[in-house]
Amino acid sequence: MTPHVVPDPQAGAAVKAADRAHVFHSWSAQGLIDPLAVAGAEGSYFWDYDGNRYLDFTSGLVYTNIGYQHPKVVAAIQEQAAKLATFAPAFAVDVRSEAARLIAERTPGDLDKIFFTNGGAEAVENAVRMARLHTGRHKVLSAFRSYHGATSTAINLTGDPRRWASDTGSAGVVRFWAPFLYRSPFYAETEQQECERALAHLEDTIAFEGPGTIAAIILETIPGTAGIMTPPPGYLTGVREICDKYGIVFVLDEVMAGFGRTGKWFAAEHFDVVPDLMTFAKGVNSGYVPLGGVAISERIAATFETRPYPGGLTYSGHPLACAAAVATIQVMEDEKVVENAARIGEQVLGPGLRELAERHPSVGEVRGTGVFWALDLVRNKETREPLVPYNASGEANAPMAAFGAAAKKNGLWPFVNMNRTHAVPACNVTDDEVKEGLAALDAALTVADEHTV
Repeated sequence: MTPHVVPDPQAGAAVKAADRAHVFHSWSAQGLIDPLAVAGAEGSYFWDYDGNRYLDFTSGLVYTNIGYQHPKVVAAIQEQAAKLATFAPAFAVDVRSEAARLIAERTPGDLDKIFFTNGGAEAVENAVRMARLHTGRHKVLSAFRSYHGATSTAINLTGDPRRWASDTGSAGVVRFWAPFLYRSPFYAETEQQECERALAHLEDTIAFEGPGTIAAIILETIPGTAGIMTPPPGYLTGVREICDKYGIVFVLDEVMAGFGRTGKWFAAEHFDVVPDLMTFAKGVNSGYVPLGGVAISERIAATFETRPYPGGLTYSGHPLACAAAVATIQVMEDEKVVENAARIGEQVLGPGLRELAERHPSVGEVRGTGVFWALDLVRNKETREPLVPYNASGEANAPMAAFGAAAKKNGLWPFVNMNRTHAVPACNVTDDEVKEGLAALDAALTVADEHTV
């Protein structure tokens, strides 16, 4: 029971009824879902109308990096609404300029120009458009085990099954295997082998596709929804060198990994690599008002110095969204949120998850950094057979469904995808909240253990 709200099941029933009558939910068979009616949220928690409180180990969709309802960000939105609630993107607006300045100060290298979008998918769409116009080429290479968004180009770039229904096969996208030692497509036994073979595979792919036809390579710096697979040392540097060799634009997708999630402002800092374009969204303002964007290098920006860029959005750099971004970045600085994410990962969350792996036969691998972790659940640790088949649904997915239900019963809202659960709490999560989440995971994993052999 949460102290924040008096239980009101009747109100919850009304919210649920209106939702079921009128709201069309994403990624869902509408008649098979039962959305929880949420009454409120604060910090790392949210609660329903029955008074049940949940520790959110999903950060929404991995975007509430400073938690729910941070008072300074809420106040900044209110103040901006009273001052200038909206204005067209063609004008210079103080809060838009300040948001761009603060973001550019934190991006690596010379990524100093910011094109604002409403979210991550639109950021990817525009980054690819910029790369194609800059190079005069059309093909884009992206990895299997990736997610880049649900709009037309972004969904075709995506490497997971959500792409299948929308994949036209004519979008100019070529996919390749990125490194992932635990389930290596290259039969590697060490990180060094995985790195070397993955880079050789990528360069072979480029050679057979024709280097002069390829505009860009896009990678999530650390793939998120696909499994939080940190690339081995040297891989991203190697991709950077390959891109330079063939005149290919290097795009890093930091929509999920950026703004403190990995214990750095951007995950690229872990690898000392600077892309030509970097997409962002989610944590830039903790999702309080939709905002995303592309950070653009000097070389790419110069292409459009006297040549118009043929792209834009009505709400690009929306004042309310930018005010939320300015306040969020300031909060992250003042409250040392990035440093907290790094410390939590090193001292509390990472060690706690590894301890769970030692005791639970269903945990095949623990991987991650900062507050960006995944547990790869398996039927057998030796064979690494996933707990459920790839893209399982219905009865085939029953073990993961049971695990998720057990986590919720213990007050934890889990991030579950295929055979994995991700531990992705807010970047300002406390030690005690992490320990509470680990205890709930411990109990839920006993359910997963029942399906091991």
